[in-house]
Amino acid sequence: MNDLSDLLRRNKAWAEAMRTQDKDFFKRLSSQQAPKYLWIGCSDSRVPANQITDMQPGEVFVHRNVANVVVHTDLNCLSAIQFAVDLLKVEHIMVVGHYGCSGVHASLTGMRVGLADNWLRHVGDVAQKHAAMLSALELDALRHARLCELNVIEQVLNVCQTTIVEDAWSRGQSLSVHGWIYSLFDGRITDLGMTVGAREQLPVAYPAALGRLTARD
Repeated sequence: MNDLSDLLRRNKAWAEAMRTQDKDFFKRLSSQQAPKYLWIGCSDSRVPANQITDMQPGEVFVHRNVANVVVHTDLNCLSAIQFAVDLLKVEHIMVVGHYGCSGVHASLTGMRVGLADNWLRHVGDVAQKHAAMLSALELDALRHARLCELNVIEQVLNVCQTTIVEDAWSRGQSLSVHGWIYSLFDGRITDLGMTVGAREQLPVAYPAALGRLTARD
């Protein structure tokens, strides 16, 4: 109970500090949200979207789940994408993974974690799809990092293949999907080169992004 009371005290101090810095901050924030960005990231508590991109509340729309997975039957994720694209008119969707992801590691090693094993099966499918690339790496740490990268690229592919994004491109809406990965070790985000701004770009962007990974080995 004391921990929760502390959170409430910290919230009060934060709200007062924000009003001191900008007396109209909450008035503007409550009137509307008009973010240009949808962030699809991992639920990991060490990867807060606003903080690591230095953006204020209202500037980025966020969907998070374990291992930043986009599944075509996940109505939660699809609803977030549809709301962001159709209603908020975001211009960029960033799928953001992170090195050291425990969900990815569990998929790679076969470690059982419980109910989430069923969810992480999607990451396991990525590992099977790219088994040759992963097996070519000698160190476990390198395979883990590579699967984190591959998972991002595959989830970008999944986003691009949703009816929501395809319909947006069909009607000429300005929308790009990007694959990024965050490092817990230095706080830096790396662009994996998987950027797609139209349906016809996907067949080129996907193999090119995979090629960049193998070119580093």
